[in-house]
Amino acid sequence: MTRWERGGPPPGTDTDSGPGGPATTANEPVRRHEALVSVRLGPSAPGSHLVEYLRHEPCAVDAWWIAADVDAVVRLSAESITVLHRAVADLRRRAGVEVAEANYILRALDLTTPAGPRTGKDAPTWAVSAA
Repeated sequence: MTRWERGGPPPGTDTDSGPGGPATTANEPVRRHEALVSVRLGPSAPGSHLVEYLRHEPCAVDAWWIAADVDAVVRLSAESITVLHRAVADLRRRAGVEVAEANYILRALDLTTPAGPRTGKDAPTWAVSAA
């Protein structure tokens, strides 16, 4: 089992993840495992059944009705990857869902820090300024 699956070391311990790796401190938040699940309801399953199921599902964080090939997108979050996998499986079995495709979230993208200017050396040829 990896540290990611365990959610980090016990509080108050400082560990090194390896040579050159960042130390994990007690102030670091516990990592949560999350998934975005695209859901298509079965032909006889009403949307109200999915909504009622999600209201009582402890891993359900958010959900949206979607105008696409799927009916809804559900965001699930859990303390462990095992619990998250069970929540996805239960969504498939118990909520009247015909298709549930899970996309597990690895990490958030940093959209606040602007990207630095790329040099010709590390930019693709189509992105280099002609000036």
